[in-house]
This record gives sequence, C-alpha cells and structure tokens, in this order.
Amino acid sequence: MLHPRLAPFLFALILSGVMSCIVSGISTVRVTGFADGVFVAWMSAWAVGWTVACPVAFFFGPVVRRIVAAIVRGDA
Repeated sequence: MLHPRLAPFLFALILSGVMSCIVSGISTVRVTGFADGVFVAWMSAWAVGWTVACPVAFFFGPVVRRIVAAIVRGDA
C-alpha cells in the first residue's frame, strides 16, 4: 500500500491520464475519422497530452480545490 500523503500525486496521475486519453481520442477521431492508423495516432496524441496534463493537474489541483471550497462556502 502507498502512504496516504501520496494521494494527491496519484489522483493527479490517474485523473489526468483518463481525461487526456478520452479527449485525445475524441480529437483524433474527429480529425482522422476511423481510418487506418487511428489507434497509433491516438496513442501518440495521448502521450503528448498526458505529459502536459499531469503536471498541470498536479500544480493547479490545490488552487482549484481552494477556489471550489471558497465557492461552496460562499466566500468567493
């Protein structure tokens, strides 16, 4: 089992992976259609997207949590 303090890292890693996979898949299919090589193009786009999405999710996650907490409390 992993230590609980690693939870934010794991959350950012998993969520950014899932979301970037879905978004890159939709974008790739919209551009290329279901042509030959679409899976390879999708995985290539996903690799690039995930390398951007993971650090963004990690660094902006705490900021977004504070904004959401302020909105929910009504202090924003």
